[in-house]
Amino acid sequence: MKTHAVKALLTAALLAPAVPVPASAATYDVLVFSKTAGFRHDSIPAGVQAIKDLGAANGFTVTATEDAAVFTNGTLGQYEAVVFLNTTGDVLNASQQTGFENHVKSGRGFVGVHAAADTEYDWPFYGELVGAYFHSHPAIQQAPVKVENRATAATAHLPATWTRTDEWYNYRANPRSGARVLATLDESGYTGGNMGADHPHVWCKTYQGGRSFYVGGGHTASSYAEPAFKGLLLGGIRYAAGQTRMDCRPESGYTRLFAGSVDGWSQAGPGGFTTTDATLTSFGGLGLFWHSGRQFTSYSLKLDWRMAGDDNSGVFIGFPPSTDPWSAVDNGYEVQIDATDSPDRTTGAVYGFKSPDVAARDAALNPPGEWNAFELLVEGERLRVYLNGVLVNDFTNTDPNRSLAGHIGLQNHGDGDEVSFRDVRVRELDRTVQAESFSQASGVQAFAKAGAHNGQTLGFVDPGDWAAYDDVDLTGAGVFQARVVSGGPGGTIEVRTGSATGPVLGRVAVPNTGGWTTFADVRTALSGAPSGRHRLYLAFTGSGTGLFDVDDFAVAPGTAGSGPIVGAGGKCVDVSGGATADGTKVQLWTCNGSAAQTWTRSGETWRALGKCLDVSGAGTADGTKVQLWSCNGSGAQNWTAGAGGSLVNPNSGKCLDASGGSTADGTQLLVWTCHGGANQRWTVPA
Repeated sequence: MKTHAVKALLTAALLAPAVPVPASAATYDVLVFSKTAGFRHDSIPAGVQAIKDLGAANGFTVTATEDAAVFTNGTLGQYEAVVFLNTTGDVLNASQQTGFENHVKSGRGFVGVHAAADTEYDWPFYGELVGAYFHSHPAIQQAPVKVENRATAATAHLPATWTRTDEWYNYRANPRSGARVLATLDESGYTGGNMGADHPHVWCKTYQGGRSFYVGGGHTASSYAEPAFKGLLLGGIRYAAGQTRMDCRPESGYTRLFAGSVDGWSQAGPGGFTTTDATLTSFGGLGLFWHSGRQFTSYSLKLDWRMAGDDNSGVFIGFPPSTDPWSAVDNGYEVQIDATDSPDRTTGAVYGFKSPDVAARDAALNPPGEWNAFELLVEGERLRVYLNGVLVNDFTNTDPNRSLAGHIGLQNHGDGDEVSFRDVRVRELDRTVQAESFSQASGVQAFAKAGAHNGQTLGFVDPGDWAAYDDVDLTGAGVFQARVVSGGPGGTIEVRTGSATGPVLGRVAVPNTGGWTTFADVRTALSGAPSGRHRLYLAFTGSGTGLFDVDDFAVAPGTAGSGPIVGAGGKCVDVSGGATADGTKVQLWTCNGSAAQTWTRSGETWRALGKCLDVSGAGTADGTKVQLWSCNGSGAQNWTAGAGGSLVNPNSGKCLDASGGSTADGTQLLVWTCHGGANQRWTVPA
């Protein structure tokens, strides 16, 4: 008899330290560096002793120092990881900085604790390594920490909401675009936060060959007596030292399919899964716990899994709906979890079809008792399997009777095979909409055209026209891309919600593409997109008639990349003469595709020629000049998307502005009170 066998058990918040290092693990060496050139935390001795105690209990040696002379290639080479424990100010000279950079680039690790973010503001390498610089902090108080990723050696022991007392840092930029955020602060639970709904607190990343782990807590001496906080430190040190594997790639735009609730899931076949502490654990079988809510085509599926010992399970994809688990076996594909089976049936294998790269798999795999992360990236009939962020399999389906599109499921293999899963999440990759398939429109019409993807375009586009599209998934939307064609004057697509005059999520310029049969892609960043499915509006502006046709468009998760920033008159934000000296004028200039007009978003900064877009002297007055300057993490170099396509410098509260509304080559850029004018509207690269 087939039953839904999921049992709901009481949730327990586990506050014990992280999983101890296996007895067979090799001893390794850690340097704790606590030099200060600014504020000195009286908790440093407690922190040093806590890390020494962790080392004694978990198989690593600890050397503590405040002597920066150890930062040489020869001396640092003996340490697998370096911990910056509440360092402040400029603590390394130029040669010592070079020694540390070489250490990281050699594949070693860094752990930053609390005031490590209040260190070395004028050293760009360090700023990128730590992920974000300190901005401010409120008084010491209790606050709720939301643990986003509870399946790493650093966080597996933590509850979903971890409430503790510490000094809570605000940061000058959000590190999420360049790091995997593991925990955030809930600003509604304390006073003094200034980063809003997304306030990262713990994160990890890879950088120039090395590994970085940062935790914002650790101001108080009592922190280092807390088992949960020490467990977090231990996991971060193990990751930085290369003793455990974590997927620290940046992540955004995913929808949780399982984070504690089994709504939308069904059990096929015998056995099932218990649920406790937002964790599924298999029992009995052979059965399949499958997401019956919907099917998926092109997507990224991520989940975390842990084996108790030599166990067996797998993740199924691409199968039709069925109450028979063998339907998934016969019609879909299984990505196997069982490291001791034969090559075509081992962890990372597409079961029975393709073995993983076993050497890469072995290097990426955490042992039984520790969590591992899978990403199954499905693009059409191509499947790539990532284990803890490492590509271990690349498979293409050629069987006409099977497909990678379909439902997803988790296998409960049988008695004695205990495998647990956490945080099942998906990001759909294909959100392409045929532009002529509008739900409602004004002024535009479908137009038959050779070369269009569906044989038609959205044509007869004039200024003031618009088209609406129902049920567009905007969850995590950060990029808009459209396929366009124009033999006319071109114009602008405005992406809006609510109505044809509703809030603008982004704007993108459409050029003359070279003729009415020459198609081109245009892209722009989106900001402020609501989650879920909504009616999306494309509104069209420009001069003249017959501006352009739109073939299709898509919204997708992501962030802006590199390219020109285009403003009034179709002119580009330009570094005068392509010079790189601090203080070089930033101006409007005819777009030419040069490096002086190629800007790359990094967090909340925009960078060109290796330097940052900067407000002179961190000024706040109308008319303060904008210039190129060495990146330093200050508020003068932060820019956020504002209303109507504006770029706002939060430090001043002013908008990036072309002086006097001019569009002439050489027009100085500056900051000015935001007013929504054409000289404050910018199209950024996506």
